[in-house]
Amino acid sequence: MAMTPPRGRFITVDGPDGGGKTTQAQRLADALRARGAHVLLTREPGGTRLGERVRSILLDNETGVHAPIADALLFNAARAQHVAEVILPALAAGRTVICARYADSTLAYQGYGGGLPLDHLRLIQVAATQGLRPDLTILLDVPAETGLARKGDELTRFETEFDLAFHRRVRDGFLAIARDEPDRYRVIDATQPADAVFARVLAAVDAN
Repeated sequence: MAMTPPRGRFITVDGPDGGGKTTQAQRLADALRARGAHVLLTREPGGTRLGERVRSILLDNETGVHAPIADALLFNAARAQHVAEVILPALAAGRTVICARYADSTLAYQGYGGGLPLDHLRLIQVAATQGLRPDLTILLDVPAETGLARKGDELTRFETEFDLAFHRRVRDGFLAIARDEPDRYRVIDATQPADAVFARVLAAVDAN
């Protein structure tokens, strides 16, 4: 009789803009692969053909001002496809899934940042994710001023359309979520050099 692989681990790397999520998620995936783990590295919005199309709409400076609820629904539409098509099958196959950004970003950006009711967003989130929650979330914490300065000329709609006060609320939102879920979250000071940040990321994953 065929054995069903154990469910894989689901690790998300999240936080304010400029925290180094893409870099640290890639480094973590490489490190775990070097140990022999079967790793899927993915991102949000994106990860599927539909998700990448939605990503271009969400981040493109040419699409104009979006209502916060429109952003929330677009992010969750991409997320629903991502979870169903990519993340759940990989976990069912026993793979470790590392995702740069996930559902907490919508709570932080459209909820704490944009002012949408968190309970409404959580209802949408449960439907989009089929209730899938990360086993571990690495929060790369960085002050809004520092994170935005790091972006340089690589500015999406979220850097050009939203002011510093918005990005401060986003950061505060991530920290509030982390306080509410200390068993899932590990908060890492992302103002440190990249190697020091990665050492803490890997230590957090190993301790989980």
